[in-house]
Amino acid sequence: MHWIPLTLLSAFCFATADTLTKRYLSHYRPGELVLVRFGMAGLLLLPLLLRETWPALSPAFWGWVGVSIPLELAAMWLYMHAIRDSPLSLTLPYLAFTPVFNTLTGYVVLGETVSPTGFLGILLVVSGAWILNLETAQDGAWRNVLAPFRAITRERGSRLMLAAAAIYSLTSVTSKGALLQVTPAFFGPFYFVIIGAASAVLFASRDVSSWRALGRHPVAHLAVGFFMALMVVTHFYAIEHIEVAYMIAVKRTSLLFGMLYGAWLFSEKGLGKNLVAGVLMVLGVYLIVS
Repeated sequence: MHWIPLTLLSAFCFATADTLTKRYLSHYRPGELVLVRFGMAGLLLLPLLLRETWPALSPAFWGWVGVSIPLELAAMWLYMHAIRDSPLSLTLPYLAFTPVFNTLTGYVVLGETVSPTGFLGILLVVSGAWILNLETAQDGAWRNVLAPFRAITRERGSRLMLAAAAIYSLTSVTSKGALLQVTPAFFGPFYFVIIGAASAVLFASRDVSSWRALGRHPVAHLAVGFFMALMVVTHFYAIEHIEVAYMIAVKRTSLLFGMLYGAWLFSEKGLGKNLVAGVLMVLGVYLIVS
């Protein structure tokens, strides 16, 4: 069960990278944030990759990687938009929907089906989202149980995070497919070096100002890159030993770390309500994969 502490460490690192990004880099454009998150992590992981003996890379491996990289870039772009422009407490909890979406992607790609317990888990995740948006209901809307869900459409960050969660439900499957062809020690660094290079080509090659942005806050960039790199290493070592849905469920505890950071550093309100919502969502995720 050593995958559990590795996954919790990965979740903590992911939440810490989110918080550092919001605190020190929130004035950056989303593309610049993607470049920092992926580019710096890739640079820090490059020495680890160079130390590894490269295995024979099959066509299947390149197929999985080819599908995963554009999805990773799209998801991170949406993710950065969300945490930059909206409170962490109203964005991060929606990451809990990734395993919910995995009930579909898991079925399509892996032939997995949802059990009655899993269906109960889905209801708990949805209930957490309802509680999270109670404060946005207005006047007589309290009598309408669907009002908080309609309120999600008024919070742009929540919409963006839901879209990112849906994409991550795909990348969690496709990256595991690639990982099964090699070892975690090789794949983690390789994957993020490639993604870092792709982010540079996509977001920096078109605008030289993006490169200048990298020189503005080098300490913050290194800190974000460090926590992203550590997240990557622990993520792939953990996911090698357990089903994707289990690992992603535990990793979504990052949303609880994120909400605590939001209350501590950004004085975000409603911590008690948001934590109740987050706990319900995470409990639902556990039931989905049980």
